Amino acid sequence: MEERIGVFVCHCGSNIAGVVDVKRVAEELGKYPGVAYSTDYTYMCSDPGQTMVKEAIKEHNLSGVIVAACSPTLHEATFRRAGRAAGVNPYQVEIANIREQCSWVHQSDKEAATEKAIKIIKTMVEKARLDEALDPIAVPMTHKALVVGGGIAGIQAALDIANAGYETILVEKGPSIGGHMAQLSETFPTLDCSQCIMTPKMVEVAQHPRVKMMTYSEIEDVSGYVGNFKVKIRKKAAYLDRDICNGCGLCMEKCPAKTPSEFDEGLADRKAIYTPFPQAVPNKPVLDREHCLYFTNDGKCGVCKKICPVQCVDYEQEDEIIEDEVGAIVVATGYDLYPIENLGEYGGGKYPDVITSLQFERMLSASGPTEGEVKRPSDGKVPETVVFLTCCGSRDPEAHMPYCSKVCCMYLTKHAMLYKHKVHDGQAYVFYIDVRTAGKGYEEFYTRAAEEDDVLYLRGKVSKIFQEDGKVVVWGADTLSGKKVEIEADMAVLGLATVPNAAARELANMLKIHTDEWGFLAEAHPKLRPVESLAPGFYLAGAAQGPKDIPEAVAQASGAASKVAHLFAEEEYHREPIIAWIDEDTCAGCRVCVSVCPYDAAEFDDEKGIAVIKEAICEGCGACIAACPSASAQQRNLTDEQVYRMVSAALEG
Repeated sequence: MEERIGVFVCHCGSNIAGVVDVKRVAEELGKYPGVAYSTDYTYMCSDPGQTMVKEAIKEHNLSGVIVAACSPTLHEATFRRAGRAAGVNPYQVEIANIREQCSWVHQSDKEAATEKAIKIIKTMVEKARLDEALDPIAVPMTHKALVVGGGIAGIQAALDIANAGYETILVEKGPSIGGHMAQLSETFPTLDCSQCIMTPKMVEVAQHPRVKMMTYSEIEDVSGYVGNFKVKIRKKAAYLDRDICNGCGLCMEKCPAKTPSEFDEGLADRKAIYTPFPQAVPNKPVLDREHCLYFTNDGKCGVCKKICPVQCVDYEQEDEIIEDEVGAIVVATGYDLYPIENLGEYGGGKYPDVITSLQFERMLSASGPTEGEVKRPSDGKVPETVVFLTCCGSRDPEAHMPYCSKVCCMYLTKHAMLYKHKVHDGQAYVFYIDVRTAGKGYEEFYTRAAEEDDVLYLRGKVSKIFQEDGKVVVWGADTLSGKKVEIEADMAVLGLATVPNAAARELANMLKIHTDEWGFLAEAHPKLRPVESLAPGFYLAGAAQGPKDIPEAVAQASGAASKVAHLFAEEEYHREPIIAWIDEDTCAGCRVCVSVCPYDAAEFDDEKGIAVIKEAICEGCGACIAACPSASAQQRNLTDEQVYRMVSAALEG
C-alpha cells in the first residue's frame, strides 16, 4: 500500500514560529516522498487544530500523521486520540519535536533552525512509513492496592482508595501509623491541634472494613507488573501477639529497661516494651529486642511476660513473611530531617540547647516530654531568649542541600508564635534569607507573628553558634541594616532541611521507580502527571516526592488515590504495544537480552532454545535491542530499518 503521510506543522504561538520559518517547513515537506498533505497552523493542539487534522485524514485518505510541534510527552496522546477518531491507528501518529529540540535551542539563527526543523520532520516521515498498526496489550487486573507509608499522605490515600470500593493494604514500618504529623503540636496557619485532626483519621483507617493495616512491617520484595504485582511484606516480630493484647499498658509500666524515645526525638525515655505515643494506632506495644533485658541479659528479666494478664508476650516470636497480590502501589514513605550533626558550625549534636524543629514540636506538645512547657534541655529552665534559624542545610549548594525545603519558614513562624504564647516575656528572633509564604492564609500568619506577637525577624544568615557561660551565642548578620549581630540566647532551634526518608532510595530501587538526584521520588511529568511514576502502576504521595506541607500532601494523596481508582475502573489494563519482540528465526539463544533487561521481561524458552519477551512486563526501554548481537531483538515501530532510514534522512543534503 502506498504511504500517504500527512504533516501538520504547529506555530505554537511564537515558541516555534518566532524562530522557525513554519510556512517554508510545511512547503518543503509537501514535496517529500510519501507525504500526501502538508500544512501549518497557529495552535495545532487547539480544538480547531485537532479538527483540521481529523478532516485532513478523511479528505486525503491519510495512512499516517506527523505533527511537528512540542515534546511528545505533552501531546502525543492528544494527537493519537485525534487520529483514532478519524480512522488512523493511533500508533501511526507521530510527533516531530521542533520546539524543545529545535526552536528553543536555535534562538539566534532562523535559517539553521528552519533547516533543522525540516530534517527532524523528514526523520519522522521515514519512521512513519514503516509504522505498523498496533493494538494495546490487554492484561488482567488485580483490584487491590498497596499503600507504603502510614503518615498523613498514606492514610489519606488508603482511605480514598478503600472508600472507592477497593481492598487496600496499608504498610507502615513503625509500631503505629501517624508519621511526623503525629509528632506536631499545632499546625499552621490555623493552629489546629495536630492530634485532633490526625487521630480520627488514624482510627478510621484502622477500622475501615476494606483496609488491611500492617504496622511494624516492611516491604521485602515486589515483582510483577501493573495490575499484577506480587508483594512480600515482612511483619516484624513484636514479641507479643498483638491480636490477643488488650493494650492495658501493665507491661510498659513494669518494664525496668529504658532508652531514648524516637517519637520524642530523644528528649525523653521510653521503655523497652512500648507504644510510641498515647494516641498510637494500634494502641498496642511492641518489644524492642535491642534494649530488652531479657535478650541482652541472658533471659534474666522477663517481667513483661510474668505480669501480662492475657499472656500475649512471646519471646520466641519470629518475623513473618506475608505474600499478597495487588494491582497498584502508592508510595508515601515521607521524609527525614537533615542530620543536625552535619551542621558543625551551629554546634549541631554538640550543644544540648541547640535543638531541631521536631524536638521543639515535641516540647510544645501537651503530650510531649515537658507537657507543653518550653524548657531548656540542659537544665530544664524556661528560656528567656530563643533564636530560630531558617534554611539550616537548605538552599546551600556548596555545603549541603541546594533546594528550598518549602515548609521551614512557616513552621518556624509557628514555633516563634507559640513560644511567645507560652513565654509572654520571652524574646524570639528569626534569622531568614527570604520568608516564603506560598499557601492560603500563610502570609497573614507570618504578618501576625511579626506584628502582633512581636517576633523579631532578622534578614541574614547565621555564621556560627557556640556555647559560652551557659548561653548559646549566635553570630549572624542583618543584611537590611548592614550590621553584624550577636545574640546571647538560652536556646536555638534549627529549621533543618527536609530530605527523603532513609529507606526511600532502597525501596525505589526495589520497585524500579526513578528518584531525583537527592533521592526524592521522581514524577512522570511535573505538571501533567505529578502523582504518577514513570513506571506504570506506581503512584506518589506526600513528602516522598518532595518537600510539602500537610494540605499539599493530603491533596496529592487523594490525587494518587483517584489515579488508582481510575486504573481499577476497568477489568483489564491496556498497556502500550510499543515494546520489544524477538525474531525466532535469527535468535541464537545467547541470553544476553535476559541478562540486561531491567524489568525481567526477557526470559529463555528452554524448549525452543530462544529468548522470548513477556509482553505484559516489557517497558520498551530498548536495552535488549542494543545488546542483542544478532539483531534479533527489535522494537515495534522502532526497528533497525526505521532507525537507519531516520538517520539517512537527517544526514542527506
